[in-house]
Amino acid sequence: MHKLIYYFTVLLVCFHTGLQAQNFVTSNLPILVFDTQGQEIPDEPKLTAHLGIIYNGEGQTNNITDPFNDYDGFIGVELRGQTSMFFPKRPLGFETRNADGTNNNVSIVGLPAENDWVLHNPYSDKTLIRNAFSYKLAEQIMTYAPRTRMVEVVINGSYEGVYLLTENIKVDDNRVNIAKLNPEDIDGDELTGGYIVKLDKTDNGDITLTSNYAPNSASGGQTIEFIYHSPKTLKPEQLDYIENFLHSFEDALANDDFSDPEGGYHEYIDVSSFVDYLIINEITRNVDGYRISTYLYKDKDSNDPRLKIGPVWDYNLALGNADYCFGSSQYDWAYNFNDVCPNDNWLVPFWWEKLMSDSSFTAALNTRWQELRSDVFSDTRLNFICDSLTDLTAAAANRNYQRYPDVLGQYIWPNNFVGNTWQEEIDYMCGWMNDRVEFLDTGFENLTGEQYDATKFFTPTVTPNISSGNFVFDFYVVQGTDVSISIFDAQGQLVENLKVTTQSQGAGQLIWDSYNVPKGMYFYSIATSLSEKVYGGKLVKI
Repeated sequence: MHKLIYYFTVLLVCFHTGLQAQNFVTSNLPILVFDTQGQEIPDEPKLTAHLGIIYNGEGQTNNITDPFNDYDGFIGVELRGQTSMFFPKRPLGFETRNADGTNNNVSIVGLPAENDWVLHNPYSDKTLIRNAFSYKLAEQIMTYAPRTRMVEVVINGSYEGVYLLTENIKVDDNRVNIAKLNPEDIDGDELTGGYIVKLDKTDNGDITLTSNYAPNSASGGQTIEFIYHSPKTLKPEQLDYIENFLHSFEDALANDDFSDPEGGYHEYIDVSSFVDYLIINEITRNVDGYRISTYLYKDKDSNDPRLKIGPVWDYNLALGNADYCFGSSQYDWAYNFNDVCPNDNWLVPFWWEKLMSDSSFTAALNTRWQELRSDVFSDTRLNFICDSLTDLTAAAANRNYQRYPDVLGQYIWPNNFVGNTWQEEIDYMCGWMNDRVEFLDTGFENLTGEQYDATKFFTPTVTPNISSGNFVFDFYVVQGTDVSISIFDAQGQLVENLKVTTQSQGAGQLIWDSYNVPKGMYFYSIATSLSEKVYGGKLVKI
């Protein structure tokens, strides 16, 4: 009772001070209240703190003055992430703990009981929902995808905005449901499973395995590194086993007879998981897909001897939210990343190019896509997910942008689109998704036959679309064509023509130098000699 009264008093103090600025009285989202006794949350190790959660149930109103009724106890909390750690709204990881510091496996906000949780911090993703949307898609079709809840967060009396609570990736009956690998499991069937590895940026202390195969011939000596995610500490016998298995998989895929159903790559991987993973990365056009935050796991042979890919993770730069490496293009393939960005520091393994050259894989891919489009990925269902997440988040989004007033209308790396309002950001994302699905309907079908129609798919982007100087137009064409860009002022008068007479297949660029034109709104149109379709949009000279 004394603890409840104490934290209830803390909430009242918060409400009457810092929280009032955000009009934070009630929420339709769960409210997570962190109390670190004034200590800064460190990168690592986890800081012992208190967490109270106010959650009155699905569809119910949660009041900042309500008692902590969903969780009221100890946690260990730390900062997490890499690039996202430097935003004003910082990502967090936390463990629910008992008073003695041991794990406290509990259900919070309706998610299955566990102790390891992550708070994603949508910041450059101004819709706030790209991760939630992508994980929801994956949840429809994959064996496991992290479950999520949109929440609002208070730290030491300061309202910190909208976050996405999600399950951390780990071996668990309710998460990656494979056998646990124990230190004593060093031979027989016990040795063969319980592994999670990933392709990602490395941190200090990561144990890695280097692939024997370069991502492509132009990679300049770059290697692909597998990071051991779970368990992080392996016995020599366990290291030898998983290394040999991964090398054998890649050897089989690199072999001339790689597509042989009995002796090729099929022996090593669960093809259906790779098909579904590709579909999620392509429908979202995840610029980090296949190369960063890419997880794989293997169970014991007696359960399933094949490698599976997943779960999905970190899609805040997906769905049109990246202005580099054609990350915002609706009309090409994300798995072809190495072709458009061959000098990036993290390239895609050779696997996907090889798999996509196998007619049995592309046939399975097209069949699966057609099946999904008639059901869970129909236009109606996809737009329902967009609309549902929008409705759920609308009131909280208003408070979030009172807390962070310098976000909307401003370029934050790596935005492709800069909307002046949250609703403009939502409309852009959901509209982008509809255009993307239209491309995939033709693209997946044509993978099984002739290449897609070059006259239909052209991929222009402009960055930034608010500037005081240069506006950079990037494009990618699948065959040679003329490209022209026309700039008009707000009265419709032609300001300038930019033109590439012959752009060969691949990436091209044109730059409009606006230094000598007045401030104001301008419009552009982009056309090619391949198609009658004209692309356009607005530019703001400041």
